[in-house]
Amino acid sequence: MKLTRLARFLPGWKSAALAVLAAVLLILAFPDFEYWFLAWFALTPLMFAVELEKASVWRSFLTGWIFGTVFFYGTCWWLTYAPIHYAGFPPWLAYSGMLFVAAIAGLFPAIFAGILAVLLRRFGSWGYLAAPFVWVFTEFLRYWLTGNNWNAIGYSQAFAITYYDAFVRFGGIWTVGLHVLAVNGAILFSERTWRGGWAFQRFVFILPGIMLLPPLWTSSAAIWNRPDPLAPRPEAVATVIAIQPNVPMSGLDYTKWGQLRQHQIDMAEAEIKKVPAEDRQLPITVILPESPMNFMYNDDREFQKFVNDFARRNNVSVLFNSAEPDPTNGKYFNSAVMVGPDGREVAEYDKIYLLPFGEAVPAPLEGILPGFVGNFSYGREYDLLPVGEAKAGVMICFESHFGALSRRYVQDGADVLIEMTNDGYLGPTPVLRQHLANAVFRAVETNRPVLRVTNVGVTAYINERGQVLDPLPSYTEGTRVWSVPKSDRSQTFYLKYGDWFAWLSTIITVLLLMWCLKRQPIKSVPGTE
Repeated sequence: MKLTRLARFLPGWKSAALAVLAAVLLILAFPDFEYWFLAWFALTPLMFAVELEKASVWRSFLTGWIFGTVFFYGTCWWLTYAPIHYAGFPPWLAYSGMLFVAAIAGLFPAIFAGILAVLLRRFGSWGYLAAPFVWVFTEFLRYWLTGNNWNAIGYSQAFAITYYDAFVRFGGIWTVGLHVLAVNGAILFSERTWRGGWAFQRFVFILPGIMLLPPLWTSSAAIWNRPDPLAPRPEAVATVIAIQPNVPMSGLDYTKWGQLRQHQIDMAEAEIKKVPAEDRQLPITVILPESPMNFMYNDDREFQKFVNDFARRNNVSVLFNSAEPDPTNGKYFNSAVMVGPDGREVAEYDKIYLLPFGEAVPAPLEGILPGFVGNFSYGREYDLLPVGEAKAGVMICFESHFGALSRRYVQDGADVLIEMTNDGYLGPTPVLRQHLANAVFRAVETNRPVLRVTNVGVTAYINERGQVLDPLPSYTEGTRVWSVPKSDRSQTFYLKYGDWFAWLSTIITVLLLMWCLKRQPIKSVPGTE
């Protein structure tokens, strides 16, 4: 009897199976699988399951929660790598903890499913046409409540982004999510239209129309943002030498640390010597990645002399990751420091977006829980760094996830974006390509190249259209030499107005819910009540 009562509050097995199927399809759309086209229909089983459970918002919510938990577990399992390999966690404990994390993130697809159930009850199959806006709203909600929107559905399209670059410039990552959900919803809406007995010719026109409408209106509005392929490329104003040192994450004593530090400098000097004499007129900047070697430029006088001498000896600038003191509270910043050819510090950027529970513990829990990597101070200045005559904004690791940061840099005059990162603590896992996908979108949104310099990969030059050029193989040491142009200072629609589309989707979702609370159901497509 109790089991029967409990079953009334749980989704049916068909709905649960459909939710799992949808999650698996969407997992396959992300790295390391990268069958990106699956995302365009992966959510169809989930939305069909919600329709099956629409009589109960709670059961629909649980259906979405099953989907979300499986999806985030299947795409972010690599979070267990560091606790197992470096903190000594038993695998069962790490994977159990990952289930808890996935369940928390899964609450947001659950909210999507619950809202969709309300819309389907009120509007019938017409509710599917609102699904893209609801999905964008719930992803935006996750971004604001958790400070994290990792593996938003739009990121599944990062390595096919040249098909969508115009409307990415128009509305950022959110418009890609809209298009993916629009097609998913259109499939179900059209199937219901067919089953409802509408004429065949209506079906023929409705399906392509719904599928093409979002790309048409965003692309037509954004077409002026697409770079002219015939326009002359700007001349280079600087040369960058990127170092991927492949420094190990553990087993470093002071002797080994010194050898690896010298080896990075040797790699850089070998590339400097290869620069043709006629190109030496361009300023050269050597970029070292975020690293586990924990440089402390201000506090370590020996290291300070080491870097300054290298810069003077080779007449180059050096950009490197360093822990720099915060005089206001005695803590340290996670910083990017630039030393000029004269052997003096010329610029410093202190990381603003710190990794929650990794580099800083959120305020309510600060002092109670330790950070896994450290307890850094939050940076406060959006400093731009000189790269020859160009200006660069620096993103340290996780910061490439935030469109607001790269947008601010470019609004302040950045010609290029530089990402310095170290994903080595997470092993040879899908995180390498998933993290790369973030940088791809930042390049397209801002119409600025991203120079990605990493410890273990993926080091690459990402152009303004999101093409990943000249990548280094992961978990190998190597160097890359790139020319840095000065931008034309063009401003994309996204740069001007930011996350406007996410806010629009939020407003539409709220208005629809208010409508549902006040009005009786309107007539649905015949046969779909």
